[in-house]
Amino acid sequence: MGIRKALAQAASAVSSAALRHVFRRPAGNFPGKIALYIDPSIIADVRSRLSRGSVCVVGTNGKTTVTNMLADCLEASGQRVVCNRGGANLDSGVATSLLQATSGDWGVFECDELWLAKILPGLQAHYVLLLNLFYDQIDRVGEVAHIQESIAGALAQSPKTVLVYNADDPHCEKIARMVDNECGPFGMGEGLAGASGGNALMCQVCDHMLAYEYRSYGQLGAYRCPACDFGRSHLKFMARNCRIGAEGMSFDVVAATDERAVAGGAVAHIEAPYSGAYMAYNLLSVYAAGHLMGLSNDAMHEVMGSYDPKNGRLEHLFVHGHDVLLNLAKNPAGFNQNVALILQERGPVAAAFFVNDMEGDGRDVSWIWDVDFEALAGRSDTTVFVGGMRKADLLVRLRYAGVPAVCVDDAVEVMHRVAALGENCKVFMIANYTSLPGVRESCVKMAEDKAAPVPTEAQRLAPEALPNPPLEGEPLRIVHVLPDLLNQGGDAGNVSILAKRCIWRGIPVEVERVLCGDALDVSGADLVVVGDGFDREQRLACAQLMEHKEDLASYVERGGVMLAVDGGLQILGSTWYVGDEEMAGLGLLDLCNGRTQGDERLVGDIVVQTDVIDAPVVGFENHAGITMLGEDTEAFGSVLRGVGNNEGDGTEGVRYHNLLGTYVHGPVLAKCPALADWLIARALEQRSGTVVQLEPLDDSAEEAACAFMLDRLGLN
Repeated sequence: MGIRKALAQAASAVSSAALRHVFRRPAGNFPGKIALYIDPSIIADVRSRLSRGSVCVVGTNGKTTVTNMLADCLEASGQRVVCNRGGANLDSGVATSLLQATSGDWGVFECDELWLAKILPGLQAHYVLLLNLFYDQIDRVGEVAHIQESIAGALAQSPKTVLVYNADDPHCEKIARMVDNECGPFGMGEGLAGASGGNALMCQVCDHMLAYEYRSYGQLGAYRCPACDFGRSHLKFMARNCRIGAEGMSFDVVAATDERAVAGGAVAHIEAPYSGAYMAYNLLSVYAAGHLMGLSNDAMHEVMGSYDPKNGRLEHLFVHGHDVLLNLAKNPAGFNQNVALILQERGPVAAAFFVNDMEGDGRDVSWIWDVDFEALAGRSDTTVFVGGMRKADLLVRLRYAGVPAVCVDDAVEVMHRVAALGENCKVFMIANYTSLPGVRESCVKMAEDKAAPVPTEAQRLAPEALPNPPLEGEPLRIVHVLPDLLNQGGDAGNVSILAKRCIWRGIPVEVERVLCGDALDVSGADLVVVGDGFDREQRLACAQLMEHKEDLASYVERGGVMLAVDGGLQILGSTWYVGDEEMAGLGLLDLCNGRTQGDERLVGDIVVQTDVIDAPVVGFENHAGITMLGEDTEAFGSVLRGVGNNEGDGTEGVRYHNLLGTYVHGPVLAKCPALADWLIARALEQRSGTVVQLEPLDDSAEEAACAFMLDRLGLN
């Protein structure tokens, strides 16, 4: 045994014992971190403790559930399993699990998507199980393309590893085409009832939009590119006859007989007491990996039917006479699937959403504007609560979704309020990563406490009355430009906010979403909104808008009202960049865009003071762009906190006639209703030729969300 390996093992053992017996804390990461510091190759040094091999479970959503369920299947088959069940999914967590086990048959390890590159080269796992790749924590991990390159790079350093992947996800399919490893694609053989689609997704190879035969949720489904050969691979494991209901699901699994076909007969029938399309994929992934690892259908079916996570992921508790479902959701895809679960319930429902913004969650919470909370609007039998550090932002989001809600301090307050709703109320506690442990701890304690809570009336935030009569004439026409390409950072929320603030005042409004390939006509537009996009999408959007350059220039020069955010603003200038490649912009504004030194991303909270309105503009910046303003343009405002995008002068954004351009996300109007009203008033003035004074609205929710951030940043 090498001296470094021996020292690493000794240090790990001592720290593990200290954490468990002295500090009473779980030994999840720290022992492995010390060991890796002493011996960076410790994972490779001790992988021989696993006599049969290992599997790494990777993906945005479902990692912990799939890891633990697969480990249970192996143990039910008599295998000795080493597993990081607590979700410590960095290299240090995997190292800790290996060092704490003297031996085992299989290792089953949950791995963070970006940390697989530090784990797999040493582990040389037999399988990588790739579940899905959704946009998640963009402020931490950046674009999906960065994750794809990292995972592909890890597989290249472990050439014998078999990639078992969700071929229904184009993001995963792209990785399979990037590597030389053997691959085992799995997916759905049919559309799922109640499937939720999303905006069209660009081909992962060329600059065309994918065509879908059917979808399951998000970008998952049966897809192909009409312009090249990119499409879903022929499946080796396919789910058919899938039935999903509130009480459970069932489906058949059929397996490939050759490279291009799937057998007509089922090789397994799966039944489990779970709901949601995402759980169908989780179960199918467990079956695919387990089948390849030699597990019997009976063993897997038994575990799937009785799996009890006890970790807040689809965990059921009985609290003071109410069925409570705890679940993790940390991005739009996860929240949308939980909203779908809520919608399946019949009878009174209480839904509590908790969102924190700690480092483990990602600091940017603008993604909540991409959650389809509108699906909960108008449900008289559903009471909604919001909690967590960013409950004020959630309250604003739900307000514009038309969903009355109330802020709560914790899960205990939720249950006290639920006590006033009746005995048959089903409760959903949906929490993101760092808020989940506290919510679960409170629920477990309440489940053990048989004393009934003191009922607290579940007062809800009432939606505003519409004080003004409808205006005569045509509705205010808001044109949302290419939202299927340019909607990074929840920018579509800006359009929702503008429309709702018109509706609440009795102002007729019409939103026209101009999608990729649609004709763009701004001649009759009153207000134009252009959002931000990732590099490939922004490139395609710029090419499409170039065809309408003259019309857009005419609109801006005659005083047309426009809001352009981040990439949308870059497109309107003379130049912008994709990496080191200079791209021609539309040239509507006297500005050019460059890159930060070393392509450093400027990420964090930002506060801007502008002359346009009195209130500060509060949001989030996440960009690597620098803007150089020409003589004919002025800055949108001065940066009070954060960096901003204008070169070297402490300013941010652009103002030109009635065009406002900014790099502020959040979306920018969410905590700044005065700016939304400025845009609406200017649009009405351009139409009427007279000064417009808008009727005030009750903006207490927006003001509270703004004040929370100003207090946090020391500006109140």
